[in-house]
Amino acid sequence: MRATATVIAEVDDAGVTVVRVAAGAPPLTPRVTGPGEVYLCATAGGPLGGDDLCVDVRVGAGADLTVRTVAASVVLPGPGGPSRSSVRAVVGAAGRLVWLPEPTVAAAGSDHVASMAVELGPAATLVLREELIGGRHGEPSGVLRSSSAVSREGRPVLAQTLTIGRAGWPAGVPSRAVGSLLVVDRPEAEPPAGVLGPWAVLLPLAHPGAVLVSVLADDARTVRNVLDGGLRWRRGACQAQGGGA
Repeated sequence: MRATATVIAEVDDAGVTVVRVAAGAPPLTPRVTGPGEVYLCATAGGPLGGDDLCVDVRVGAGADLTVRTVAASVVLPGPGGPSRSSVRAVVGAAGRLVWLPEPTVAAAGSDHVASMAVELGPAATLVLREELIGGRHGEPSGVLRSSSAVSREGRPVLAQTLTIGRAGWPAGVPSRAVGSLLVVDRPEAEPPAGVLGPWAVLLPLAHPGAVLVSVLADDARTVRNVLDGGLRWRRGACQAQGGGA
């Protein structure tokens, strides 16, 4: 199965973010749930082996878009080889994209490749969450390779690849659940590096105003709790600077 969804948000004449386009085909069905808010609804199972799914997002200058998913995405094995999903996002000058999907679960026997590419314009901001879970309850993990590439005006902010479901993790290191939260904001909102808990750290990146929270855990709840802490820090920093959440 091949499917593409497109979401376009712009600012109207009154300065309010309006979702101009929210279109897709099963299993990618975007639904507008409020001003500047879209949920991606899975209207079919998968992705299954051989599926190729793509989401294109455009946030206009000054617009503010939040994208969520209704539920976790369970990647399943299939006869068509690896499944693939990709997200391509462009955020205009002073725009903001908040990308907060539910976890991706690699079911036993699955083989999935995911990619996220974001290009930020001048003064654009980004909140990007990713949670990868190896296997459903009581089953081994499938293989899931996820890459993220974020740049601003052609300059790299973050480029990383995470893989779960393959041997090679050091003994004693949690490997069933992996999470990250990238915040690209104002340099004055950047906190110092810190340890947030066992196998969880907050690291300012080389790009001014960019911070990455990374966590390894044995369960999805621990990952979410750590990343939620990163979101609470971000909201507090915005409020201190007079901005929104």
